[in-house]
Amino acid sequence: MAAAMQARPSGAAAVGRALGSTAQTALVLWVVSIVSFLFLKFSPGDPVTVMLGSDFSRESYDKLYRDLGLDQPLVVQYLQWLGRFVQGDWGVSYVSRQDIFEQAVLQALPVTLTLAGFSLLIALAVGIPLGVLAAVRRNSWIDLAASAVAIGGNAFPSFYLGVVLIWIFGVSLGWFPTMGFVAPWEDFGQGLWHLALPSVTLGAWYVGLIAAVTRSSLLEVLEQPYMAAARARGEPEWRVIWVHGMRNVLMPLVTVIGLQLGGMLRGAVMTEVVFTLPGLGMMITNAVQTREYIVVQAGIMITALLFILVNLIVDRTYSILDPRLRRHGR
Repeated sequence: MAAAMQARPSGAAAVGRALGSTAQTALVLWVVSIVSFLFLKFSPGDPVTVMLGSDFSRESYDKLYRDLGLDQPLVVQYLQWLGRFVQGDWGVSYVSRQDIFEQAVLQALPVTLTLAGFSLLIALAVGIPLGVLAAVRRNSWIDLAASAVAIGGNAFPSFYLGVVLIWIFGVSLGWFPTMGFVAPWEDFGQGLWHLALPSVTLGAWYVGLIAAVTRSSLLEVLEQPYMAAARARGEPEWRVIWVHGMRNVLMPLVTVIGLQLGGMLRGAVMTEVVFTLPGLGMMITNAVQTREYIVVQAGIMITALLFILVNLIVDRTYSILDPRLRRHGR
């Protein structure tokens, strides 16, 4: 009976947290939709003239202007767009004549997520061992070399590094393609080959960040009494570092990765443009150039939703890494 009585508040608390997260997500998306809608409406450029081209009459202009609903008040335009958007009717691109939902969610979004995923894997695979080596060999040449790599990775803007990699490994050596995308789920080998340079370009900055966070966090952990106790029990050094030490480094590392994944999505915009990858960044860039504000709006909403989902995942990861948070109902 006592266990059942304890489970009820816990279950109610879980439902309350879920409802709170859902309401917070909806509120954030609503605010983002309003702000982005107003910014796009007041930005320079006229989508009607882009659609009609260079030669059109005043009558055709006025007719298309009314057909698009641009003659109505902004509040009415926003409410009409929001009503269609939440129902999955995102409109049709007047450049490609393609359904925007299909273009954004089914075509562009998988490319961006694939690029970000591979970039994050590269950053983790290089940054974590680099940070561990720098912490274990503190003030040695390895530490200095790791610090130089971290600073160098942070110093290069992604678009500049991409151009350099294209020039060296794509044009001069011819080892990798310089543009285009092949889905890894269709052809894994060709997909990795095409994503190699873009993933290194986007992940280079995060290699330095992850290495720096791993080093500083592990240096603090190495001075804790339980690390000395593990060595005193005769445990191998690799186990002391990678099991006892890294277990306590994961919390700050996950926090930094979660906070910076939004920056990775922003960096993906320039990377996709440099390497001509048909992701969200390229879609938004082309839409801005052609004044397709409804496409830009869809890209902004998807990006905002990705930000929120990443934060929710990071928050839930804390309770997995630290059992004390589970006991306190986090």
